[in-house]
Amino acid sequence: MLTEEPTHAYRMQQLIKERHKDDVVNVTQRNMIYQTIERLLRHELIAVESTGRERRRPERTTYAITETGRATLRTWLRHMVSTPEREYPEFPAALAFLPNLTSAEAVDSLTTRRGRLTERLAALDRDLVDGAAFLPRIFLVESEYLRAAASAERTFVDGLIEEVRTGRITWPGPVSP
Repeated sequence: MLTEEPTHAYRMQQLIKERHKDDVVNVTQRNMIYQTIERLLRHELIAVESTGRERRRPERTTYAITETGRATLRTWLRHMVSTPEREYPEFPAALAFLPNLTSAEAVDSLTTRRGRLTERLAALDRDLVDGAAFLPRIFLVESEYLRAAASAERTFVDGLIEEVRTGRITWPGPVSP
């Protein structure tokens, strides 16, 4: 966001939420933004532009990206876009331990997940339609990616539910509750 214009931490958090970037960046607590700002300052990737107070609001520090920050951002982005990395999401880890549930519990939990994925897909579809009304598509590609990933996951979950229900996937033995 600092490549667009200098801003303060509270506005950064607002923009992240308004633009639904909190779907891809964890900013549930404002402290996370301040920690990131401190790290960027320490590495001289951003700098304090000004500190001031408007009316009765608390004092706010406005930050701007440095030339080193711009160069680092571009290098980082080229790497992140071009190089697949191993990520460790929770769902595959949970699947690794699926035999610790009964098959009925597994189907029930997977069915619940399927419903939540369907809700997620509907929300992403709404966000994409709303965003397309005022944003160029390049600003929506991460939402398109999230939608494609959620759709693929729902397809996988549908197939897994069916295979457990039909007995094509069997359990190693009784699981004690």
